Amino acid sequence: MRGENNNFITTCLKGTSQVFFMENAITGALFFLAIFYASFVTGVWATSIGAVVGVIAATAVANMLAFDEPARLSGLFGFNGILIGIALPTFVAPSPELWLYIIIGAALTTVVTAAFAATLTKSWGVPGSTGPFVLIAWLMLAGAYSFGSLRILSETQKLATDYQLGAASLPGPVEGVEIFFRNIGQVYLLGSWISGAIILLGIFIASRPAGIAAVGGSLLAMVTAFVMRADPALVSQGLYGFSPVLTAMALSVVFVQPSPVVVVYAALGVIVTVFFQGAFDLILAPIGLPSYTAAYVLTMYLFIAPRKFAPPHPHKPVTDHALKPAGHAPADPPPLPPVTNRSR
Repeated sequence: MRGENNNFITTCLKGTSQVFFMENAITGALFFLAIFYASFVTGVWATSIGAVVGVIAATAVANMLAFDEPARLSGLFGFNGILIGIALPTFVAPSPELWLYIIIGAALTTVVTAAFAATLTKSWGVPGSTGPFVLIAWLMLAGAYSFGSLRILSETQKLATDYQLGAASLPGPVEGVEIFFRNIGQVYLLGSWISGAIILLGIFIASRPAGIAAVGGSLLAMVTAFVMRADPALVSQGLYGFSPVLTAMALSVVFVQPSPVVVVYAALGVIVTVFFQGAFDLILAPIGLPSYTAAYVLTMYLFIAPRKFAPPHPHKPVTDHALKPAGHAPADPPPLPPVTNRSR
């Protein structure tokens, strides 16, 4: 199956679908449709152009460097690149220099993806996922503040709202449906709920269990955000739901063998991701950086690592000074014998 129709365009479309862990060119085409629709609605086409440039640059560099062929053909070197291509025009005004910035950033995600695979994945069995995107996007956006040719599109910081203070009611059913779909669309930084619906359709075409996980992650994230009285302006935009959607898919059907216990484990991960999202937003706001999918990446790393289970270091009483090995630790090596005069 992997040998069929594996031309460059197909590989790029698979890379687009890999943002949601899918390897399906039709799904990738639907994701591009969702991206283009959001640009049509807003009139901002830089993100759509950036998406095309990003996935092409990242995939081309993987081919040029002859990285692992099955991984390349699966699109695993393209999805971080397309996210860079969308993220940078979202926060940086279009300019000729921006397109160069996107090409370099997308190309860099390919190198970092390979680096993550050679270290994090090889040593601990933890997938890099969108970690390279978050790392490079943070560094590139922070660097943009230093360059006069790149203009940051800043947003005003939001204060506590009536809903956070307990004075506003929950959103109505229609708005709730829109939030549900925006949670999915915002993985691609898309604020259109229709784009989110198109993306969810693409997920279901590729995998029904993955689609169900995305639905569950979006719903649980909404409930958690409402119960915790998160900023309704952010909740309404889907900004508390996109990382939990990825967490739900990663922990329940993608990286862990599904089971009833795993479903509970994934639900815990979704709730933790909502909490981490609030933390990252607060921590990063003063330095002018968005959180991107950092909440998902951190949760996924923490929850996936225990698959390769190792018992914690035993907490045994210390009977001697702290710097001497405990009784269960390896003993110091014996001293070497004295060196005698020998002919060379």
